[in-house]
Amino acid sequence: MKLTFIGAAHEVTGSCHCLQVCGKNILIDCGMEQGEDAYQNAELPISEAQVDYVLLTHAHIDHSGLLPMLYSKGFRGQIYATEASADLCDIMLRDSAHIQQFEAEWHNRKARRAGAEQIEPMYTMEDAEHVIEHFVPCAYNEMIDLCENIRIRFSDVGHLLGSASIEIWFEENGIKRKIVFSGDIGNINQPIIKDPQYLKEADIVVMESTYGDRSHGPRIDYVEKLSEILQSTFDAGGNVVIPSFAVGRTQEMLYFLRKIKEDNLIKGHENFEVYVDSPLAVEATNIFNKNINSCFDEEAMELVRKGINPISFPGLKLSLTSDESKEINFDLKPKVILSASGMCEAGRIRHHLKHNLWRKECTILFVGYQAVGTLGRTLLEGAGSVKLFGEVIEVKANIQKLDGVSGHADKEGLNKWVSSFEPKPEKVYVVHGEDRVCEIFAEHLRRDLELDAVAPYTGAVYDLESNKLLREGDTHRIKQKKAVMKRASAVFARLVAAGQRLMYIISKSDNLANKDIAKFADQVNSLCDKWEDG
Repeated sequence: MKLTFIGAAHEVTGSCHCLQVCGKNILIDCGMEQGEDAYQNAELPISEAQVDYVLLTHAHIDHSGLLPMLYSKGFRGQIYATEASADLCDIMLRDSAHIQQFEAEWHNRKARRAGAEQIEPMYTMEDAEHVIEHFVPCAYNEMIDLCENIRIRFSDVGHLLGSASIEIWFEENGIKRKIVFSGDIGNINQPIIKDPQYLKEADIVVMESTYGDRSHGPRIDYVEKLSEILQSTFDAGGNVVIPSFAVGRTQEMLYFLRKIKEDNLIKGHENFEVYVDSPLAVEATNIFNKNINSCFDEEAMELVRKGINPISFPGLKLSLTSDESKEINFDLKPKVILSASGMCEAGRIRHHLKHNLWRKECTILFVGYQAVGTLGRTLLEGAGSVKLFGEVIEVKANIQKLDGVSGHADKEGLNKWVSSFEPKPEKVYVVHGEDRVCEIFAEHLRRDLELDAVAPYTGAVYDLESNKLLREGDTHRIKQKKAVMKRASAVFARLVAAGQRLMYIISKSDNLANKDIAKFADQVNSLCDKWEDG
């Protein structure tokens, strides 16, 4: 009955926790680290082949992005997620694999010319396609018997289409416990999706703390503020470039832009065009439309009942091909460009920044969280120049942030969520916040809400019967970026993972008939003979 904190402990990205109960190994999320790491994610306490289930809180890559790599290293279990999350992962994991392969190919072309070593992508499109087959879509609020003595339920947490808190009930050695993983807790009054559900009972809570040290402040009129930015930029002859997460934030911005156009709030540029330059965002928008009934809030549903698509309008242009993307910057008319990735770390947004950052009449508008070490964070912190595609670009554009547009609850929202539990949980584990923020929020929970709260470090292990620490986590910050994986070591690691999977299967084969065990042994020996002889 153990819980190991693998990632997003004293940092925001790379979410992953390992729950070991009732003889099962369960991962809650399997996310990719983004930006500069504060701490090295811990190794799993078991091999990837021994993971029985993954429970996914939502589809964002910092929660789902390493699922294909988990598969490549031997995982063959089931991945439980909400129906909308399963739909989104179908496109997002393929997109992530495409980026992995593209960036490896780009690096290797340069490496070959320089006589340097080649690298492999973190995972391939084949890995992504295979892991998608292991998803089990679940409805909100449905009680699910995961296996003997373990039940789960997904509750809408209002962060993203399909996002969920996960409730887990389990019984081991006659002891019954309930643990809740918050996932990313949503901000209230977001457009399109519903507000978070508040849960009532839990023995143990694992909760995020992204904005645990601050308030979003008074809610601003986003339509009015966005209109002001568009008007001033268009009057100057520039473009408004919005680095936007393809899933969630892009659709919210379309919701605001539809309202601006509907109410004729931009004078002199009434027919301005809006480009969504991201095939992933286009596909994600289609998934939003598919999940209207289960995920849209009442305000959005009222528009739907009137026959109005909340995220579509005249002048909306969807850019799918690379040629269409390139043409956007040859069109001199002032326009809005929505492009991924939201933190400017990859994708087409980097090309749009290259073409617009040096233009003083343009505006780069940030509308989401920017992790430490990302290009987006660098621009927000006032960089005078940045390097894109080997070229130094001066930053002359107006850099702005639409404050309060966040998919994450602020400190007050987090308080409301954790305070809904009655009676108070025995233990609250604080994760998914920057190093300092995790400690600040845990201290706040202890002092102001009188909760037994702790912010574990990566690698920390707790006994869930007593909530006692079994092993300290790693408190040593990474002093430099991790080295890029070389081709040889990546391929060898894949072979080692395959060997671990084979040993796991062998360990479970002792109840087979003798003739089947003998046949299996002969097959293994035959394979070994082949490679020894070679």
